[in-house]
Amino acid sequence: MHGRAERLRLQSEELIEQDSMAYLDYVEAVRSGQGVAGAQARTVQIPLEIARAAAEVAALAEQSASLGNPKLRADAVVAAMLASAAAEAAAYLVGVNVGETADVRLDEARRLAAESSARLRPPGARGSAGGPGRGRARPADSRRR
Repeated sequence: MHGRAERLRLQSEELIEQDSMAYLDYVEAVRSGQGVAGAQARTVQIPLEIARAAAEVAALAEQSASLGNPKLRADAVVAAMLASAAAEAAAYLVGVNVGETADVRLDEARRLAAESSARLRPPGARGSAGGPGRGRARPADSRRR
């Protein structure tokens, strides 16, 4: 588990750098009028790769929360929350950079973000994640009066 986490950390650092470079390359391509399509494609591909890495981090955090040291469970849950937020943000960027066109990359990014978010909820729960400061789903037959 530790080796996988380290690999994801290094990959994520690289993707952060690639994302900022992709944006700068796109701005330059638009200014020059050359290579716009290729530069635009990178502004979609890199955030998609970020969503993939974030989804993998969320899965690893879920595994750590379930199987790891119980004293570190809260840390693993927070890691899953942050990974879910990263996947959601990356999916948003894919959508912005794809624009108005239907695109399978956007579908994949949204699916990864939804799966990452779903890892935060106990099976069968509705709404937001359970845990401190979060509402838990109520049984169907209970009502607040």
